[in-house]
Amino acid sequence: MQDLLSKEPVLERFFNYVAYDTQSKLGAKNSPSSSGQLTLAKHLQQELVALGLQDIVLSKHCVLTAFLPSNVDLNAPTIGLISHLDTSPDCSGKNVQPEVIENYRGGDIALGIGEEFISPVYYTFLHQLIGKTLIVADGNTLLGADNKSGIAEIMTALYRLKTENLPHCNIRVAFTPDEEIGLGMQFFPFDDFPCDWAYTIDGGAVGELEYENFNAASAKVTFHGRNIHTGSAKNKMINALALACEFQQSFPQAETPENTEQREGFFHLNHFSGDIEKAELHYLIRDFDGAEFEKRKQFIRNLVDQFNQQKHLPKLIELELTDSYKNMYEAVKQVPQSIALADLAMKQCGITPNHKLIRGGTDGAWLAEKGLACPNIFTGGYNFHSKHELITLEGMKDAVNVIVKVVELATQKSFS
Repeated sequence: MQDLLSKEPVLERFFNYVAYDTQSKLGAKNSPSSSGQLTLAKHLQQELVALGLQDIVLSKHCVLTAFLPSNVDLNAPTIGLISHLDTSPDCSGKNVQPEVIENYRGGDIALGIGEEFISPVYYTFLHQLIGKTLIVADGNTLLGADNKSGIAEIMTALYRLKTENLPHCNIRVAFTPDEEIGLGMQFFPFDDFPCDWAYTIDGGAVGELEYENFNAASAKVTFHGRNIHTGSAKNKMINALALACEFQQSFPQAETPENTEQREGFFHLNHFSGDIEKAELHYLIRDFDGAEFEKRKQFIRNLVDQFNQQKHLPKLIELELTDSYKNMYEAVKQVPQSIALADLAMKQCGITPNHKLIRGGTDGAWLAEKGLACPNIFTGGYNFHSKHELITLEGMKDAVNVIVKVVELATQKSFS
């Protein structure tokens, strides 16, 4: 395997980066939420210095930015390349032990000592990867392809641009913390990151190009009960748990994540806690369409009002409704060349573009709210956030080639 690493710079970088434990932590009071993210950022800072990039800044909140001026025309567009440092809190990212499977022949993939398997019975995309070089973890952790593959791909592309003196536009690079917990952009230096448009390198299978995501909000519904001894509870007890169950039954049962796909929105009950005196329900509200999104928020407002009126207790149920992020397509459609350029770059690299929806969020959605169009380009990875995460070497090399081609094509007048 050492020979393979020495021959494949993107793979060598990837193995280096996944050795850092950068798992973000829900509920953390500091940014970044984990110290490993800052450790990796400092390492990347030194790599950027060694490559000769300019304006390299690592903020106290672990946002690392840098600039590479065009070697063709300083009036060429400025394109941002962005990936995130953290891995998901859903699965451990400590002591990742990556394994390489060369020339995958099909069938089940045993991870580590074989207690965990990746099977094409459940993951049918594996049939398309026969003959590829796969990178997996050992079954105890996630791999970290989300998003250390994106970081490795950007860094490898920068290395090629510099060492091979390849033509390129102005490039701004950003590596951000805590994307997985929705906090990657809260300290982003928008004013110091001027771009004509940008790309997150954070997608999945080869060819994926994403520029539409959910509009998102969260709701916390609090139920206030009254606990009375069960022997004398008639007409006195108010059971907050029972109220919460009744409330949940009022939602359309077909509009949940497990019953929807593509552009279909949903309500998702993702946390339930409490006792007789107080209970809380936490919901995610998602929809691609802005008008339908507002209807979903109004539905839950009306439901709270209805319950309070029916029970004749105006503060029996309280609602906290918070917008999370918006569909980035509203910004991207103002800069259609951001999509056209990525499409053309993929085609010139022999890749068929596959425009997909993001049934979730992305740092690009936060950037879009600031007016910066930021589609999402593939990394070559699969099964993110799990022990079954994997990526192909060929996919990573394809991503590097596309990045290099994007910044080359951007120097042409048709994209200025």
